[in-house]
Amino acid sequence: MSAATETTYTPATSTGRITNFVDQRVGGSGILREFGRKVFPDHWSFMFGEVALYSFVILLISGTFLTFFFDPSMAETTYAGSYVPLKGVDMSVAMNSTLNISFDIRGGLFMRQVHHWSALLFTASIAVHMLRVFFTGAFRKPRELNWVVGGVLLILSLADGFTGYSLPDDLLSGNGLRIIDGVMKSIPIVGTYLSFFLFGGEFPGTAIIGRLYVLHILLVPAMILLMVVVHLFMVVVHKHTQFSGPGRSDRNVVGYPLGPVYAAKAGGFFFIVFGIIALMAAAFTINPIWNYGPYDPSPVSAGTQPDWYIGWVDGALRLMPGWLFGIPLELNIPLPWGLNTLSLNVLLPALVPAGIVFTVLFTYPWIERWITRDDREHHVLDRPRNVPTRTAIGVAGVVFYCVMWAAASSDLIATHFHVALNDVTYWLRALFFLGPVLAFIVTKRIALALQRKDREIALHGRETGRIVRLPHGEYQEVHAQLDEYKRYKLVGFESPVPEAGIPNAKGIVDSKEKRRAMLSRFFFEDRVAPATPAELEASHGHGHHEAIEAHEDAKALEH
Repeated sequence: MSAATETTYTPATSTGRITNFVDQRVGGSGILREFGRKVFPDHWSFMFGEVALYSFVILLISGTFLTFFFDPSMAETTYAGSYVPLKGVDMSVAMNSTLNISFDIRGGLFMRQVHHWSALLFTASIAVHMLRVFFTGAFRKPRELNWVVGGVLLILSLADGFTGYSLPDDLLSGNGLRIIDGVMKSIPIVGTYLSFFLFGGEFPGTAIIGRLYVLHILLVPAMILLMVVVHLFMVVVHKHTQFSGPGRSDRNVVGYPLGPVYAAKAGGFFFIVFGIIALMAAAFTINPIWNYGPYDPSPVSAGTQPDWYIGWVDGALRLMPGWLFGIPLELNIPLPWGLNTLSLNVLLPALVPAGIVFTVLFTYPWIERWITRDDREHHVLDRPRNVPTRTAIGVAGVVFYCVMWAAASSDLIATHFHVALNDVTYWLRALFFLGPVLAFIVTKRIALALQRKDREIALHGRETGRIVRLPHGEYQEVHAQLDEYKRYKLVGFESPVPEAGIPNAKGIVDSKEKRRAMLSRFFFEDRVAPATPAELEASHGHGHHEAIEAHEDAKALEH
């Protein structure tokens, strides 16, 4: 066909003509067509990732508004705004502009609180989303790198939250910066240099707010946005995980396409999240800096604690004693240029717990893969009860974090419950070591008990509470048999057995294989095997069940 006789599509509306113009030059229709056919499973636990994404969008919108009015300067000024109790008080320009946003800019306080609440929700939803991924095994091949991206996103959310929390230059945020300064100075040899570099001189200096401002509005959000794009790209490439059920396997995805079903649901959910954050911002005060006043390095306030996502580090510092078994934890080490103080009572609690948490977080997919020798792709999720050791490890980590989080409020616990502060500290120190161990043991026992319950229900059905008398006089409880979907949920999972070490080419089980075998026993020695098809067939054909069903049918015919 010649070029003269070719027919071209001509849109009838102006919007169509603009869209067609862009599509012919960008090729967006092919991308949208392919992406719109992507299938996403429908389960309530998948919403936590969406909450994190929508909270970040709200953060960007509210933060842009605040940027127009905030002045990140530490220059001295005198407050002359609408809040009478602070009139005439000397403070930084940053604190002054934050008060003006709160009391003199129309809608300023509301937007400040929207920004703060959405920041808290952003970090919380990332943490809960990662817990869901961990407990269900969604981090397994091919998603190990996406798990690492999620861990980086969690760290970036903590960094962005802390840098924003410090910007108003009030007394509470200044105390947080003082803790950071102390932790940096506890690093041997280079600590004081790092502190001078960050603060631009001796704490608090005159440059820290401006530097944190650049980090908060530019560098860290850009890195978060990059990680979000990488994360979503990997979700599309790897396809979405799904919970087990009839017809679901590692080779398919059962759910709704992105367009139009999932897009419409996701759009509606965004406005629900936006509405809840707006309601919280309108009804609940957060970070009332006018009650704290401007930062002054001289007073030491009581009853202060940082936001929850940083509080666990502060709690670890409160739990650490200055002396241990009569040995001081602050050592003076002679070096060629003089004495160098090593403050282990600050350095250890500030770095070791966080190092343990994030080291285990980033390496766990490879640790479990090495122990199980499982190199298959997994797209079907585990029920947490069916992997009791992994679930117990996760709960132990949560308890480990929560003990340090509670320790950040040890003074408030003591004053509110009228108990001695030392007693609170001693109990929390004991829980710091015993809590994760007890949580591991209890969680694993509960998971195994739930597995036994599932096995019993799969074999014998659900208890109905109805007792019938059989023709020969025996009493039996009537069990309601499960449908195919519920039965598959209870029996459709793998239960690995402990593996022995594999000998090498010389027939010797080396130390590496011995360690692997030991960890395999630790993970899988306590197990409840799922009901096999033969057991299911035998249990459902049991004589008692047939007799009860026949008796029930006879009674129905009589009536």
